[in-house]
Amino acid sequence: MIKLGDYNTLKVIRHAEQGLYLEGDEQSGDILLPKRYVPQGLSIGQDIEVFLYLDQDERLVATTEQPLAKVGEFACLEVAWTNQYGAFLKWGLMKDLFCPFREQKQRMEVGKHYVVYVMEDTETHRLMATAKVEKHIEVPSVEELPQLTHGTNVDCLVWQKTDLGFKTIINNRYQGQIYDNQIFQSLHTGDRLSAYVDHVRQDGKIDITLQPTGRQHTLDFAEVLLRYLYENDGHCDLGDKSDATLIYDRFKVSKKAYKKAIGDLYRRRLITISDEGIALV
Repeated sequence: MIKLGDYNTLKVIRHAEQGLYLEGDEQSGDILLPKRYVPQGLSIGQDIEVFLYLDQDERLVATTEQPLAKVGEFACLEVAWTNQYGAFLKWGLMKDLFCPFREQKQRMEVGKHYVVYVMEDTETHRLMATAKVEKHIEVPSVEELPQLTHGTNVDCLVWQKTDLGFKTIINNRYQGQIYDNQIFQSLHTGDRLSAYVDHVRQDGKIDITLQPTGRQHTLDFAEVLLRYLYENDGHCDLGDKSDATLIYDRFKVSKKAYKKAIGDLYRRRLITISDEGIALV
């Protein structure tokens, strides 16, 4: 089955002056891969992975270009131009992605970036974007919760600034929250990050952290800290009461992770703790 706004693996069936035709289905018919996108050496009978969208004349066309997002995904896209119907967003293809006024939270401006969801219009079957992303964010089901346990690594798209920190979109599906006290780097809307599940709330929203969590991470960083001490005359001037920013600048971990590692090394009787920091025994 042909998937509009997605990647499809199709067979080359014939040459044409304007490019190659790929085998579609009964509904789509043969699909043109324009000459500019034909890889060198591609011949009849071979399969090729292409992205399918509608060209300026609303005809189904294939491309080997890769858009910034496909149908069912979120992305932060820049407005290329606007007209009396809406905004047109740069998404990596020759034809820009349309976002009608009805799908905008505020009038989009040329040159600015907005987090949007890519979808197929159910009425016109054209590809479009919507800035009303809340309608397309899912709540984890009971069956999905085991895949979102504490410490699980997730991909996240920074969505918007709040009084508490930043809202994010996790794994192109769920809403997440990074709190200010967990942020030790500059964040901006549109950033894509690797993060970790801290807690799944009753409302299905997910608290995340940018630092790995759990016992294994504590052990791993404890060894990093121990190596640092060996390489720095057995001393570190940062203790468990040091400023979190200073700790992150030097070790790229949260103060919580740093204190846990100190505790682990202390229990193993490898270090001493004082007002001046920590030192090897």
